[in-house]
Amino acid sequence: MLYATHAEINLHALTVNARALRERAGGRKVLAAVKANAYGHGAVNVAHVLERRRLVDWFGVATVPEGIELRDAGVSLPILKLSHSFPEELAEQLAAGITPTVVDGASAVLVARVAGDMGRVNVHLAVDTGMGRIGCTPEDAVPVARRIDELGLVLEGVFTHLPVSDTPEGHDFTVDQLRLFADTVAAIQADRAARGLPPVPLVHGGASAAVLGHDLAGLTMVRPGVSLYGMYPDPTTPRTVDLEPVMSVHSRVSMVKRVPAGATVGYGRTWRAPTDRWIATVPIGYGDGFSRLNSNVGRMLVNGRSFPIAGRVCMDQTMLDLGAEDDHGVRPGNKVIILGADGDQRITADELAERARTINYEVTTLVTPRVTRMPY
Repeated sequence: MLYATHAEINLHALTVNARALRERAGGRKVLAAVKANAYGHGAVNVAHVLERRRLVDWFGVATVPEGIELRDAGVSLPILKLSHSFPEELAEQLAAGITPTVVDGASAVLVARVAGDMGRVNVHLAVDTGMGRIGCTPEDAVPVARRIDELGLVLEGVFTHLPVSDTPEGHDFTVDQLRLFADTVAAIQADRAARGLPPVPLVHGGASAAVLGHDLAGLTMVRPGVSLYGMYPDPTTPRTVDLEPVMSVHSRVSMVKRVPAGATVGYGRTWRAPTDRWIATVPIGYGDGFSRLNSNVGRMLVNGRSFPIAGRVCMDQTMLDLGAEDDHGVRPGNKVIILGADGDQRITADELAERARTINYEVTTLVTPRVTRMPY
């Protein structure tokens, strides 16, 4: 049975975005970030569409279970785990053909030990050029790359991550990062050449913001994530590619009632009717990922009209102020738009993010599992 609150996933928009980003990448390979259930959009459906339409070359996940879910669903493209792996999960990871990330010499030794008789295992080396999260220092990159070779592993990729590539204020820092990364990769390649080894084929450091707003020279693969799903990383990120939102969130009106002037609505009695008012109840709340920060300040769309939220967002329900007059036209069963468009009105992930004092990534990622994803 379909829960009244559901998310519609526009696979045509996903395809349009992926094609535009692939063109923007200029012949480079494309790794699609599908971690966190494809930013809330449904990783299996997203991966199937991107793989079948040959729009990407790799997938990126954050956890081993995420990668195994894709493998169990029949996804065959290479999958990179974009973070360090713990000893207890590596055997299952390697058995599923999920490429590990090496962050230092010790992690290279661990992968080699677990790989054992599996044959030559491909790895990617993370280099920390300024993110401060994972990866070896640029100074240690050549020795770690050499250690990878000595252990019988195959250094298939080298990558870094850019913390401020999405804003104009971070432009110079990002340019310096990319320059440092290019110098580091050049040193790795030169050392390999001196030892008679081929160059590392995959050099990647460009997530969505870098793809949209930075020079990708020297990179052989890019890693779009949020842009695939029709969102820009930041309001100031250059709109060099037109993106279409992929997710919309819908519900239905469950009840309409009249409350007298002075009556309060919701937990904490934070909203009081200034006059006799009509109130609609909608079965969506923070248990569905609709932030409680929308309390008394957010809005929803019904029949092409915008109505403000009355009172606190509950775990499972939210109330709307329909006004004083019975001219709102809202009835039980009417469709409600929480994220998306209705007539001339639109509520974007950016709007919801601003209200919740967060980023659009979080808006879609936090849509909970009980909200059925409906691809179309």
